[in-house]
Amino acid sequence: MTKEEIQIAIEKLIELERTSHNFEAKEFAFMLLEQTELQEQKESLAIVYRVLGLVYNTLSEFPKSLEYHKKSLSINTEIGNKVGIGGTLVNIGLVYNKLGQYLTALEMFGNALIVLEEIGHKLFQANAYANIGIIYQKLLDLSKAIENYSKALQINEEIGNRIGIAANLSNIGNIYFHLINYSTALDYYSKALQLNKEIEDKYAIAIGYLNHGNVYFKLSDYQNALENYKTSLQINEEIGNIYGIAFNLGSIGLVYLDLKNIEEAHDYFSLSLMNFKEIGYKDGYARTLFSLAKVYSNIYSKFYNTSKTEEYLTESLQIAEEIGLNDLIISIYELLHSIRLSEQNYKDALMYQTKAITLERKFESVEIKNKAQLFDQRRKIEEDERARQLKLARFQEQERIFHNILPIPIANRLIEGEQTIAESFENVSIFFSDIVGFTTLSSRIEPSELVKGLNTIFTAFDRIGTMYGLEKIKTIGDAYMAVCGVPESFLDHTSRTAKFALEINDVLKSLELSEEFSKLQFRIGLHCGSVVAGIIGEKKFAYDVWGDAVNVASRMESNSETGRIHISEVFAKSIESNPEFSIIPRGEINIKGKGTMKTYWLEKGI
Repeated sequence: MTKEEIQIAIEKLIELERTSHNFEAKEFAFMLLEQTELQEQKESLAIVYRVLGLVYNTLSEFPKSLEYHKKSLSINTEIGNKVGIGGTLVNIGLVYNKLGQYLTALEMFGNALIVLEEIGHKLFQANAYANIGIIYQKLLDLSKAIENYSKALQINEEIGNRIGIAANLSNIGNIYFHLINYSTALDYYSKALQLNKEIEDKYAIAIGYLNHGNVYFKLSDYQNALENYKTSLQINEEIGNIYGIAFNLGSIGLVYLDLKNIEEAHDYFSLSLMNFKEIGYKDGYARTLFSLAKVYSNIYSKFYNTSKTEEYLTESLQIAEEIGLNDLIISIYELLHSIRLSEQNYKDALMYQTKAITLERKFESVEIKNKAQLFDQRRKIEEDERARQLKLARFQEQERIFHNILPIPIANRLIEGEQTIAESFENVSIFFSDIVGFTTLSSRIEPSELVKGLNTIFTAFDRIGTMYGLEKIKTIGDAYMAVCGVPESFLDHTSRTAKFALEINDVLKSLELSEEFSKLQFRIGLHCGSVVAGIIGEKKFAYDVWGDAVNVASRMESNSETGRIHISEVFAKSIESNPEFSIIPRGEINIKGKGTMKTYWLEKGI
């Protein structure tokens, strides 16, 4: 298979899993794994393993699900695919959640968040927070559940992920449903359903009608319950969602069972069972077997059949014990207790009652233990979160300082790990200035006043330089050096630098300075040419520029006059056609190290 063919096959595989065609997806995934070319495409291979992990999770084959998710995680780690790492950790957490290993699931989601926050993947972060909320809800820590659902909702609103927003609203609705606050639950479900209708997400719309049906079922409003369940069923049939179809059929069966319409209940449960068997969803299959057993155990029903009741309960119990459905096991024991009582088999009735009570107490004990462990885990998560936030705050502060010391593009390259930065720039402008009379002034005023005055002046230089795209290179005493065209290139670098110099020359008039400082004037020199720029130092970084153009610019400044801007001939020619500038010949002067040069004065033009 070519690379393009494998990519098309991967997309087909993802669609098979998404539409709950689990056996087809599994077969297709193993076919892909036989392709030699796939082994070389690590990212695609990781996706195949991920899909197998998702399929086996749906099939309730949790050890195999973990095996393939961990293979996906290993490959993503090898190739440094942090999005894949974060997403796979979330998937592993989902498996542990189904296994009832809530603390391990929380650990996986927490590890996922560390990776996802590092790379700033907001979508997966929201997913992780939502799943953390689901676990807290299962452990009846509803305040923590709402807190994490709210975090997920906040992120999804921030990134405009309307699908995620709708899912989060449904999650919050689930909490109120659990609290038997059906009106509030219905309000959240309605908001989620409306949003999903706007974005035309049919899968989510079907879930929305299912949620509505569940509320009406609890309120014994069977007509509205059936209406919503059947609408959900119609949508799932339209999009081919077998998983959703199976749930809808089972839900409709429960309504008819409550209405004592045993024949309708039997037919819907039978169809539901067939669909769960088709996709291999053991949880739903076991629960539907139990529902049918209740139908067959009803002595007033035409379906009354003791052998089928025993057969279905035995198979349901076997699956429930295999995958750890403790609530279902307790319900099976309770039904067997009732059946044995009706048969006047008091010995077995007592046995099943004892089993139900023992398991219930054990289940409660495990829940209490989980909650106690969860308290410690939550405290650890909160401590880790505080540590992460502190680390992030420190990093941001260090980054801010770094950006103040170095040009932002250069600072970012160092932060990302680049060690040697040295580049040539063919055409840049260099600005030099110093303050005339500063040495004399520094001997007569207080040090604090001196530093305050210099800081005010150079802060104004920095502000104006940013406006025109100049990068400050350094200050030495009262001297200030800046360049335009490094590290960001500008075609009009000479015009920008000329405007900067003219504005700087008048800046003292607009600053709040002491009388001594306000009398000072600048001497400025400008030149343009090629330079080399780079980072020097290991502990105390400095970004500097070198080259003959730097030396000439420095000579322009040292040979300038008080209050004037001295420019080289090449600089003058580059801006002579711009009416904003007035170029006044100075004549030829002797420049140290360069000999005789023709130079000019720069003044404002029209």
